[in-house]
Amino acid sequence: MIVLGIDPGVANTGYGVVAQQRGRMIALDGGVIETAPGRDAGARLAVIYDGVSALLDEYRPDALALEDVYFGTNVRSAFAVGQARGVVMLAAGRRAVACASYTPQQVKSAVCGSGRAAKDQVQRMVQTLLALDELPRPDHAADALAVAICHANGAPLAAALTSVGGAG
Repeated sequence: MIVLGIDPGVANTGYGVVAQQRGRMIALDGGVIETAPGRDAGARLAVIYDGVSALLDEYRPDALALEDVYFGTNVRSAFAVGQARGVVMLAAGRRAVACASYTPQQVKSAVCGSGRAAKDQVQRMVQTLLALDELPRPDHAADALAVAICHANGAPLAAALTSVGGAG
């Protein structure tokens, strides 16, 4: 199973690609799709779409996992992140790749065992779980890898529950 994890943002969209091989997870790629701050919003979204499309075409993941929008108090920022999520989902949808969304608390809980884990704790756990030589950087890439791990660890269980639920 290959999962593309995405930490969406207009300025920086983090991505992480993980695969399960022989019972363990490995990182295939991770980084950030950056957009120039002075550019038109549509042009920035096009850069994100093109970058995610290229990743989908290169790795042909079984699923794409996205971090949900953290609303907080900045509504403008939340709408911008929502737009970035939309173009990511469009890229996946055009390739018939299933999308799943996870809250930051779900991701932290899946990776660290606590939904209140600090960013540096998430980075260290991602490093450990993927047997990386160094901490994953930048933060957006580490977060995207964590989202991919969250999905990869939960997907077999979700599939089993769906098949059991569908059998009755």
